[in-house]
Amino acid sequence: MSSASEEPISPETLVDFLRSVRIGLQDGLDPTAATERAVEALPDRLGEAVETIVNRLRGEYDEDEWGFDEQFAEAVFPLFEFLYDVWWRVETEGARNVPGHGRALLVANHAGSLFPFDAAMATTAIMREHPLPRWPRFMVLDWAFSLPFVSSFMRRAGGVPASSSNAARLLEEEELVMAFPEGAAGTGKPFSERYRLRRFGRGGFAEIALRTGAPIVPVAIVGAEETYPKLAESQTLARAVGAPFVPITPTFPWLGLLGLVPLPSRWRIDFCEPIDLSEHPPDAADDRRLVLDLSERVRETIQAKLYESLVKRRSTFL
Repeated sequence: MSSASEEPISPETLVDFLRSVRIGLQDGLDPTAATERAVEALPDRLGEAVETIVNRLRGEYDEDEWGFDEQFAEAVFPLFEFLYDVWWRVETEGARNVPGHGRALLVANHAGSLFPFDAAMATTAIMREHPLPRWPRFMVLDWAFSLPFVSSFMRRAGGVPASSSNAARLLEEEELVMAFPEGAAGTGKPFSERYRLRRFGRGGFAEIALRTGAPIVPVAIVGAEETYPKLAESQTLARAVGAPFVPITPTFPWLGLLGLVPLPSRWRIDFCEPIDLSEHPPDAADDRRLVLDLSERVRETIQAKLYESLVKRRSTFL
């Protein structure tokens, strides 16, 4: 895995690569052949990553029962690093609060509209800033797995359909699991209500943590709310793609596909102190008062850290 000392991918490198692919297509090459030719001009590390992705497109890969393909995740990691280092200039604190081994449940606020950029950047933070990096599995709403290409990408990068049973199984397999209790209500907030947490449902994540004995690590993510500032939403587009909503932003749909490029806001990710639940037996998950109290405790921790991080960030885009 790459280290923080490596030179980040520059925007110019990505632009040159995309230009080379376009020229290949204009020369009559199929997309795979055009990509392979463009790879030759890339730096070694990025070229190897793109070559791995091309092999995946041919069906040459292995994955686990959840669809996770570690080699694919490592191949797309340079893209995550570009977003982390250059586009969003992410600052991370508390990465060592994430257990380096064994089961643990990361619980974060949710934003970013239709794309789980918050999960991708939290993953990058762990892989970059933790002394014992590990790939987390992140819960994704079912509708997202109906989108072509996006579904395959998310599965191979660590996405799992959000359900209590899936989260519990992963934790019992000693995995690191990331959950977003706000769900679609979090990603669909209007810009005027940014960083005001929605309800955490009925505390399902707290029940799972109690039943499996997994510690909970609250995670506060600042920056995702500004990537697609939601001014309104289009029900017509939402029905067309099967999504709970499609945001109207300052750039979309006015700029077409270019409007889907996320704005370069400045991000902060804070991993808070873990909440140890080892003193509770598994049947404590049946105590509704305990579950709701734990859920509210996590929510209040994240909300307080969000306000603190907004002050520390100072500037939204500069």
